[in-house]
Amino acid sequence: MSREAGIPQRVIHVDRDKIADLGLSVRDVTRVIETAVAGSTAGEYRAQYNSYRILLQLEDAEKRSLDEILDLTLRIPDGDLVVLRNLVSVETGSGPVTIERKDQQRLISVTANVAGRDLGSVAAEVQERLDQIPRPTGYDLIIAGNFEEQQKAFDELLISLLLALALVYMVLASQYESLLDPLVSMLSVPLAAVGVVLTLFLTNTTLNLQSGIGCIMLGGIVVNNAILLVDQAGQSRRAGLDTQAAVAEAGRRRLRPVLMTTFTTILALLPLALGIGEGADQQERKSWKE
Repeated sequence: MSREAGIPQRVIHVDRDKIADLGLSVRDVTRVIETAVAGSTAGEYRAQYNSYRILLQLEDAEKRSLDEILDLTLRIPDGDLVVLRNLVSVETGSGPVTIERKDQQRLISVTANVAGRDLGSVAAEVQERLDQIPRPTGYDLIIAGNFEEQQKAFDELLISLLLALALVYMVLASQYESLLDPLVSMLSVPLAAVGVVLTLFLTNTTLNLQSGIGCIMLGGIVVNNAILLVDQAGQSRRAGLDTQAAVAEAGRRRLRPVLMTTFTTILALLPLALGIGEGADQQERKSWKE
């Protein structure tokens, strides 16, 4: 736990029933304590167009003991004086060394390490347990830390993928001078998900930041290969071949360029995928739960 208790403190509790019987309010009692310890504004003194605030405070307040402060009296509505200690109770304890805040709210963090499992499934089980804990008014239990940052990164990664696909479509639409023809190339992107799921399953790799970036890169490679095939098929169609023959001819003639570009990318990323060489420590197996 992040909270460290250790600073001695004394907490003053106001007896609301007693002060209500005497015709006082909580503010009446706390004002006496505030004036004695920290001081309170009693008015202003004006002289020669200057204004000075008058601060009323108990003399040598920092040297006074709590018993001396509790011996102070305050006047009730009927005119009698009541000793402050008769209206409050004092509790001795210890306070936090530091007070952490997030979004202007106090917080206490409980940290733990995850080993042998992915972070997403562990966070899901923790959330199930947290949902079973009753929360008082004004309190909340949330999962933060690495999991929260990963969720934000995953959302940004998804937006990047959609933005990349939109930009690719815009470029293809301007080149083809058609809104329909680029869809032929774009529809090959979802088919690449088959290889992604199969590779992650065979290598026992979770869906993490590295694999997410790889999916974005894969989308660009797939679209690039599809452009080669579609362009060749279009040329064959204009040469007089039917659709099926044009597609077969495009696959035969564009197979070598497609393999060259694909294997170039694969070989370049292979050391990082295998965890070899510089930068291998970036290959983390922390996943997000879908």
